[in-house]
Amino acid sequence: MTMIEAIRDAHVVAMERDANVVAMGEDVGYFGGVFRCTAGLQKRFGVERCFDTPISELGIVGTAIGMAAYGLRPVVEIQFADYMYPAYDQIVSEAARLRYRSAGEFTCPLVVRMPTGGGIFGAQTHSQSPEALFTHVAGLKTVVPSNPRDAKGLLLAAIADPDPVIFLEPKRLYNGPFDGHFDRPSTPWSKHELGEVEDGVIEVPLGKAHIARAGAAATLIAYGTMVHVAHSAVDECGADVEVIDLRTLLPLDLEAIVASVNKTGRCIVLHEATLTSGFGAELAALVQAECFYALEAPVLRVAGWDTPYPHAQEHDYFPGPARVIRAIRAVLGG
Repeated sequence: MTMIEAIRDAHVVAMERDANVVAMGEDVGYFGGVFRCTAGLQKRFGVERCFDTPISELGIVGTAIGMAAYGLRPVVEIQFADYMYPAYDQIVSEAARLRYRSAGEFTCPLVVRMPTGGGIFGAQTHSQSPEALFTHVAGLKTVVPSNPRDAKGLLLAAIADPDPVIFLEPKRLYNGPFDGHFDRPSTPWSKHELGEVEDGVIEVPLGKAHIARAGAAATLIAYGTMVHVAHSAVDECGADVEVIDLRTLLPLDLEAIVASVNKTGRCIVLHEATLTSGFGAELAALVQAECFYALEAPVLRVAGWDTPYPHAQEHDYFPGPARVIRAIRAVLGG
């Protein structure tokens, strides 16, 4: 399956298992979503369980929060992560805090799906990576899959979770092939993929990272599209680098990170979002605090530019293998 097909299949599995699961958002019903992740769901489950909404992100999420509080399990699609800002107040002030402000009387089993990141020449209004805006908020879980199998398993786990989950889908990975290089045509799925996507339920728990590649010389932490960039960089430079695919940013699998860095003594954090105040800063701070006496070099970050997302220079903006290789050589002392 492609990631699109895996996400669609997760909807089918969840909706067949639980009549309270509904899919909603702009164009998700009749058309099947701008990226076709919900294609066929309305025909299969009816307009009461897969339906189109007005073009109002604030209204979509606000309505879904009310539905979740009263027993439904809405899976909301925001067409692009860049469009979520009108809904941010509802996500932060209502969804994330409902359990706490009601002393547990109400919960909010809500999933908000958003295509994230670049790779389609969408420029600054269709390419942002806003994960740090959600990881800063207590009460939210934040998920970023890197492959189709994880996308299905993590989405099923998110739908089953009793609290709100932000589910960020790297659009560069939607249709399959990606070898980590943004400046050349795609090639077939790399050897680092996890294989076919099983039918039925796949269990990929939230909060559990995956050691995507074992190594002893340094630890490279990545998520989403950047996992593929990490693999390409390590392949090309030949260093013995361990690659951690976080899968879930919150809850964070700090135990896996600490075990790896204590073993390797060196750490690089890689993400597509802008550098300043990005989630990589939190990871670097945690590594420094938890692994200080094991570190043999400063923790390095490789990230996007601190600029609005470019169009013509998209391939330069992306942290590609060349930039990661420079960081690997620097952290290994040349």
